[in-house]
Amino acid sequence: MPRLRADNAKLGGMERSYAVDNARELERMRALVSKLSDQDLGSMVNEYWTVAGVLGHIAFWDGCALFLAGRLQRDGALTPSDTETENVDWINDSIRPLIHAIPPRQAAEVALRIAEETDGLVASLSPELVAKIDANSPLNPVRAQHRGEHLDEIEAALAGRDATRRPT
Repeated sequence: MPRLRADNAKLGGMERSYAVDNARELERMRALVSKLSDQDLGSMVNEYWTVAGVLGHIAFWDGCALFLAGRLQRDGALTPSDTETENVDWINDSIRPLIHAIPPRQAAEVALRIAEETDGLVASLSPELVAKIDANSPLNPVRAQHRGEHLDEIEAALAGRDATRRPT
């Protein structure tokens, strides 16, 4: 998955539009999760991931951002040892069995809780700390892009499933 970054001018400057974008996608996720049945949560999004699994995936990466934002807030900087690799496919593949072992409804609820905590913390970072986040930082406070991408996938998979069940 490519790492998407916000415009650094937005991050370091007075404009903090990523907080608004994050809140929008969190509300979208909250609305989606509130409508999902247990059957929906077990539906396949693609050959590897269920809806609950994708929500768990979002929770994992939001949790990474939450941890790194907390470290930045606490220590005032991130260190080179905090840097993640560009290719995270191996991480996603290795955590998939663990994520799918979580009961689907719990995975959805954890995804919402972690997203809320993450958005709160990254939105509260001071402008001085946000200015330290650059293209090489392991912390991407713009959670909206990652969430939005996967919420699109979930909605498309559920719409496709529902389309195949409709009588013609």
